[in-house]
Amino acid sequence: MKRVRQPSGPGRSRRPGDRGTPRSAAADVTPLSPGETKRPRSKLTGRAAILALVLAVLAISYASSMRAYLQQRAHISDLEAQIATKQTSIDKLARETQRWKDPAYVKDQARTRFGYVDPGERAWVVVGADGTRLEDQAKLSDPDDVVHQTPTAWWEKAWGSVELAGHPPADQDPPATHIGGPAKKISESQ
Repeated sequence: MKRVRQPSGPGRSRRPGDRGTPRSAAADVTPLSPGETKRPRSKLTGRAAILALVLAVLAISYASSMRAYLQQRAHISDLEAQIATKQTSIDKLARETQRWKDPAYVKDQARTRFGYVDPGERAWVVVGADGTRLEDQAKLSDPDDVVHQTPTAWWEKAWGSVELAGHPPADQDPPATHIGGPAKKISESQ
């Protein structure tokens, strides 16, 4: 059986080859010669270098993941914009379909595009001085495009006239009693 030696003293262990005297910290320091200076110990140890390497690898992998994430977000934004554009087009076509279900719109389109008239009606074509056909200025508008204005309340109109009566505008020219030329009464020209 092998004997295990116990440490000789509190917190100290003896190594094989020790002579029984405890080693002191001063025994580890080698004396410097008079022209020699103490060289500072490098702060970068092996563990610190491995830690720096691991952190660099993690930063690179995180950066590539972040780049992929940002590219995907940009792609998603582009797709959402395309979806919004397509949805607007779909809504416009749905409104157009609803308009074609209205018999008055169909009748107007037949008159405008093909020149159809109801039985018993006469079609008139207005021709300009150069012989070309003049187009109608009146067109049906989309009911969804009409701007609805809320009417002004009657008491606001009444209060406006009260304020106007209290502060009349500056003198203005009287309304015209004749049209062009020298002043004539309207009854005389008839």
